[in-house]
Amino acid sequence: MTITIVGHGYVGLVTACVFADFGNKVWVVGHTKEKLARLKKGDPIIFEPGLKELLQKNIKARRIFFTDDYENSVSESEIVFIAVGTPTKETGEADLNAVIDVARKIGKNLKSKLTVVSCKSTVPVGTNKKIETVIKRHKPKSSEFAVASVPEFLREGTGIFDTLNPDRVIIGSDSKKAIELLIKLHQPINGKRIITNLASAEMIKYASNSMLATKISFANLISFYCEKTGANVVEVLDAVGLDNRIGRSFLYPGVGYGGSCLPKDVRAFLNTGKKLSINSKFLEAAEEINKTAMDSFVDVVANNSPGKKIGILGLSFKPNTDDVREAPSLYIISELLKQGFEIKTYDPVAMENVKKFFENKISFKKNPYEAVAKTDAVLVITEWNEFKQIDLAKIKKIMNQPFVFDGRNIYEPELMKKLGFKYFSIGRP
Repeated sequence: MTITIVGHGYVGLVTACVFADFGNKVWVVGHTKEKLARLKKGDPIIFEPGLKELLQKNIKARRIFFTDDYENSVSESEIVFIAVGTPTKETGEADLNAVIDVARKIGKNLKSKLTVVSCKSTVPVGTNKKIETVIKRHKPKSSEFAVASVPEFLREGTGIFDTLNPDRVIIGSDSKKAIELLIKLHQPINGKRIITNLASAEMIKYASNSMLATKISFANLISFYCEKTGANVVEVLDAVGLDNRIGRSFLYPGVGYGGSCLPKDVRAFLNTGKKLSINSKFLEAAEEINKTAMDSFVDVVANNSPGKKIGILGLSFKPNTDDVREAPSLYIISELLKQGFEIKTYDPVAMENVKKFFENKISFKKNPYEAVAKTDAVLVITEWNEFKQIDLAKIKKIMNQPFVFDGRNIYEPELMKKLGFKYFSIGRP
């Protein structure tokens, strides 16, 4: 099968490489010549474990191609995926300008045969109908198309595995032909098939991400209770998570959720609720608790650090990615800078992306030991494995004062006490 994917971010590029690896011919359409040139050479631009190897394998096999030309790619494709960003506007609603612009360009380049235009971008309910309207307005009269919604559920850091082994494959369309073609394309992929209409497919994505955000915020709420009462949040949530109706996944406290999905999707879902006159205080509370978690961590550091020199370990919003969109680290660093802290940082892959925000206001080090040397306190923001296995005795020796603020609960309190650290974690005595 020949397919086109418009967009080469975490979703678009991973999806393209996986489908190419199945033997399909895959066009990837982008708009920045510099990025396209890097992709053609096998540089994925983004960090995702295993992606570079998969990309280079399929370039060599001549199954994946990169272009800024819609005409050749769209005209020969049976399926065209839209996988561009939908960032949050100041109002909280999703910015659909890129999606609509892509729909217009796809429409202009459709040929006579049936083409399925499938949206992978996370979009509010009703957007695929707008895509359909835009394409109808711009397509040649002789061309035939159908619109579908196939939301993605991959996690950055495990994107290839998640694309190959999703819990479910959602295919939403009002066209029987489109559904049949998409089922055929996804045949090598695991996961239960859920066939819905367009609105349900759009809703499933927002409902899923809002539930995940809510679980994280609930875990943080429980951590607030534990800190006030002397309870241990890990013991509490371990027991709660053993209830099969609840589960342990995402039930972990910390410095808040971030990334390209949960924050913006919760806001967009809230905005949709306002437009539909739906009381969404439940989701408003989840978002408010998320900010409280970050503010609380900043307050603990500001009130307990013995000095103003701190080292921060971890900048990406989660391990195994260089993505810092909505990363808690950005907010925490900004707030601590306002309070006069001098900050050194280290992250295995995300430092270049953070430099764009802070430039020379903070310093970036080559390894975690350089980041914590001669500091008064160390802050753990991202739970990279590298930090879990760090030489804690060496850390203590090179610090000015042995204060550790663990925003991800990656160390055991008893061990830290035994080593002589003054240790602060989330929701634990």
